[in-house]
Amino acid sequence: MKLLRVLTSMPMPPMGLRAYSRLVLATGIVTGFAASAVQASTPPLPQPKPDGLSRVDAKTILNSVPARSLFKKARFAANTRPSAIGRYNRGCLAGGERLPINGPAWQAMRLSRNRNWGHPAMIALVKRLAADARAKDDWNGLLVGDIAMPRGGPMWPSHASHQIGLDADIWFTPMPNRRLTYKERERLSATFMLTKNHLSVNDRVWTDAHVRLVKRAASYNSVERILVHPAIKKALCEATPADADRSWLSKVRPVRGHNYHFHIRMKCPASSPNCRPQKPTPVVDGCGKELDDWYKRLEARLKPRPKPKRPKIARPRVKPKPRRLLTLNDLPNACQNVLAAR
Repeated sequence: MKLLRVLTSMPMPPMGLRAYSRLVLATGIVTGFAASAVQASTPPLPQPKPDGLSRVDAKTILNSVPARSLFKKARFAANTRPSAIGRYNRGCLAGGERLPINGPAWQAMRLSRNRNWGHPAMIALVKRLAADARAKDDWNGLLVGDIAMPRGGPMWPSHASHQIGLDADIWFTPMPNRRLTYKERERLSATFMLTKNHLSVNDRVWTDAHVRLVKRAASYNSVERILVHPAIKKALCEATPADADRSWLSKVRPVRGHNYHFHIRMKCPASSPNCRPQKPTPVVDGCGKELDDWYKRLEARLKPRPKPKRPKIARPRVKPKPRRLLTLNDLPNACQNVLAAR
């Protein structure tokens, strides 16, 4: 074929039009036969399996490749029926919906991460909370952090959960009265809500509006849990009178690290039979012994450690084993189909 292209692109030699045409025709026939012979002698390539993984590398992908790198490549949701698959920390999302980056009472943050996707029920809940908090709780609007990637799956390095589209991070910083720029959404930091020792909330930034916002989120029947820092849980307990309704506090669970935002976790939707629910939340408000135990651990971290009496023996430093990352084999089998879907 290269020879034929060369001949047809060259100026016609001084041999006459008829002779030149015969030469080009003969060259095309010869190269056509040669191409057919090469094609006939080449074995066919292996066809991909129905799940989109080739027979050669399927075992490697399932067992060795971190699932986070596979799910991160998906830029859009799987065009299938919406379904949360697996556990909150080991699963994926089919038929996800994207939260618009701007709404009447919310703005999505950290757009470069492409993590403003979730189960349609989760997206509806965020919109509802934004509208209710503005109308009833004197909260200007939500700044929404991570929800999930387009097809869910393991997210690195900031979350163990957020894998099935039923988790969302809401900043404790209220939405400003203007639309943030793309650069501001990437660089603006959420408000740190604690004192320097992490044992109490900072009264300069913590307000009654924060209490009303968390209570509003916990009041929805579809919400399974709200995760906050233990000091914020303590502030919520102290702000709720003993003779008031304290049932919503049972959903608010103390977890370290949630000092800039609170984490909403929805119950498994009835339309997602492959979703694995958590254990039910306890009936008690969680303001007693459980919170006291948390504070014992927090206070223990602040105490100076006594110096060893004996001289420390120098020993070779052993590097800790790297954390094993989840692969597709660690997730439900349906997640392979979610990745392969268009």
